[in-house]
Amino acid sequence: MFLIFLRSLVFNVLFYAVLVCLAIVALPTFAMPPRAMLTVAEWWAKATLVLMRVICNIKVEFRGQEKIPQGPLVIVAKHQSFWETFVLPGFFHRPIFILKRQLMQIPVFGQFLVKTGMIAIDRKAGVKALLDMTRRARVAVRSGRQLVIFPEGTRRAPGAPPDYKTGFAQIYSSCGVPCLPIALNSGLFWPRRTFMRYPGTLVVEFLDPLPAGLPKDEYLSRVQTAIEAATSRLVEAGRKEQEQLIGSAPSYAPTGS
Repeated sequence: MFLIFLRSLVFNVLFYAVLVCLAIVALPTFAMPPRAMLTVAEWWAKATLVLMRVICNIKVEFRGQEKIPQGPLVIVAKHQSFWETFVLPGFFHRPIFILKRQLMQIPVFGQFLVKTGMIAIDRKAGVKALLDMTRRARVAVRSGRQLVIFPEGTRRAPGAPPDYKTGFAQIYSSCGVPCLPIALNSGLFWPRRTFMRYPGTLVVEFLDPLPAGLPKDEYLSRVQTAIEAATSRLVEAGRKEQEQLIGSAPSYAPTGS
């Protein structure tokens, strides 16, 4: 475990060093179209994947990429780690996220979010926030962008009971486009609330798309069933691999964000 600690320490130093360097490189992109800024973000994601493999012995596997539809799309993804917030956008056309308003207040990073058109939500605003979020999401998606939503609203540890909100179903209905569910097991390797990075194979699985126009109740049921079944399968496989690599799978808080 000491070796994993040491590798995690080295990884985090390099991870943030790369981030700082690319943030400097990205400064001129504030005067360019948003695509230029997103390209720099993709460089960061690709550099991170290399660091994960070389330093932490974390392999990353993406399954089902051929299932990603072209054109306007709502993407609904499991959220276990910070990792997927900056890696998943590279798979989509002009991706846009719904995120906490507080993130917009972070220097430089907040300006990046504004520049790329991300949708901020004030969770304390209640129904008003949901209506505004839905309206902005509909406009963005119908302009050709692909919207990424984390339906549980925040990170959930591997094994935590699902906590799907209903607002994402309203967005799906309003946008009138297909939905792509995504399962993953990133929380086993890049856990929340710790700098530790554990070895193994991190898997992202793009599932079968759902058509536009499903009734809300059916949509909610199908999304949750598909994502949770696939995620449970990926987490179980990841735990078994970790037991072989390090003797036992790390323990994680099963509840909370």
